[in-house]
Amino acid sequence: MKTVSPHLWQRFRDIAVPYWRMEEKSKAWGLLVLLVLLLLGQTGFAVLFNEQTGEFTSALAAHNADRFWHSIKLCLGLLIGAVPLYAFYYYVRDKLGNHWRRWLTGRFLDSYFRDRHFYELNANAAIDNPDQRIAEDINTFTQRSLFFLLILIGSILQLLAFSSVLWFISRELVYFLVFYAIAGTLITVFVYGKPLVGLNFRQLRREADFRFGLVRVRENAESIAFYSGEAQELQQVKRRFTAAFDNFNLLIRKQFSLNLFQYAYTMLTIVLPSAIIASRVLSGELEVGSAVRAAGAFAAVLSAISVIVDNFESLSRFAAGIDRLDSFTKVLHADPASRERAGGVIESVQGPGLALQGVTLLTPHRERILVRDLSVAIEPGKGLLIVGTSGSGKSSLLRAIAGLWYSGSGTIIRPGPEEILFLPQQPYMLPGTLRSQLLYPHKDRQASDTELLELLVKVNLPLLAERFGGLDIELDWEKLLSIGEQQRLAFARVLLSCPRFAILDEATSALDIGNEESLYRQLLASHTTPVSVGHRSTLLKFHHQVLELGGEGQWQAHPAKGYSFSA
Repeated sequence: MKTVSPHLWQRFRDIAVPYWRMEEKSKAWGLLVLLVLLLLGQTGFAVLFNEQTGEFTSALAAHNADRFWHSIKLCLGLLIGAVPLYAFYYYVRDKLGNHWRRWLTGRFLDSYFRDRHFYELNANAAIDNPDQRIAEDINTFTQRSLFFLLILIGSILQLLAFSSVLWFISRELVYFLVFYAIAGTLITVFVYGKPLVGLNFRQLRREADFRFGLVRVRENAESIAFYSGEAQELQQVKRRFTAAFDNFNLLIRKQFSLNLFQYAYTMLTIVLPSAIIASRVLSGELEVGSAVRAAGAFAAVLSAISVIVDNFESLSRFAAGIDRLDSFTKVLHADPASRERAGGVIESVQGPGLALQGVTLLTPHRERILVRDLSVAIEPGKGLLIVGTSGSGKSSLLRAIAGLWYSGSGTIIRPGPEEILFLPQQPYMLPGTLRSQLLYPHKDRQASDTELLELLVKVNLPLLAERFGGLDIELDWEKLLSIGEQQRLAFARVLLSCPRFAILDEATSALDIGNEESLYRQLLASHTTPVSVGHRSTLLKFHHQVLELGGEGQWQAHPAKGYSFSA
């Protein structure tokens, strides 16, 4: 079970401090100073309210009507000033938390999409549910950080303000209070601390797994329905929920014992202050109102020095969230290939052409050799067709060319990212307009409506825009279009971009021969060199070389002319 890390404070600082030192520091510190001033005002009002509570209690005990009503009027006057101050405090606090969340989320998103970390994390079992860490854990971190920081500052101010009141009324109460608070804090931390933090960490993960299971069903609803796999999917989703349910049951039991202690600890403070000074009140040495003021001051000071006891449940969840964000941060700021350096990586070099020099490609966790000592050059205008049996490493080799896989050795020379475009078998359809689909991934590219409509004609989708209401209608294209239509739309992106090389991973597998030949002819006419994975002999005429992968690292290169798939 995961427990509190001795480096928790350092982990918190690593995540929190940059916001207060970088470009938004003036706004952040300005709002924080304003919050401290508002806390000062709150503390002042609390002391005045406590004093007036004792005053009108003493007036009632003395049957002094004038004194009582004068105190009530003062309380009402204090309310007029206190209410807007308290409301403005929460407004400023939430505003600062929202700005901090925006800044920190932007920082994490930049790192998440930099160097294709979003892809790397798919293979990293240690980092579960990055979506939750960005969407929820960051929000919790900023809100809880401010909450606990302001509680700490407020507790210090409260301690200073009410200690003098309590010391003036009864020194015995002060001595007892120090002992009581220290004992309560030690019991909370050492008896309840480690189990609660570990359970909260596991709960965050299991709740995220449950939500991920539901999202996965929604995104793959059609495939599941075709297979009639709903029974198995239901079982898996229920299993994830049961894991969250069982862990939360353990959490409830631990929290129950903590609640027993916390409520007993808190409710004793209702009795103890009065019991300690009762003899002085009964003897007439102190007024009844002094006992009320002492009880109020005792509760305020105890609250100030019992922050851990009163907020331990929230602190344990907060600690678990810090640990999740810290591990996420370390992965995002690491070199994508750093964990592979000891075993060797495939080096990437930018150059004018596309070539592989002595490349040995392994699976990401280095369990199996896919290709051994492969050297091949793809000259402009002379395409390469990669063939082989299922599982021989064809798509994996394309991933290596794209720089997504790097376990192994050797060197891959490739042109700049603007000169090479990859088309997977399952095209990516982003949420947005038909125009954005065609322009993807170059959102700033300028293309007229006429040019885009002509492009749709070229890929045999002449009525697509008309059918759905034009180029600027926003629809869920992944659900509306067939796989064949999606593949043709993806090909339109290549024809519009005209890269020097197009890497096609069975990118026409859902098309008939006529559509496939038409697209490849247009691709060659645009002076784009194809590097394709395919199984059809009809593709041979559009390539000059064939790279045949035999599995277990074996490969052979052949001229495309005269090559037979049956060989």
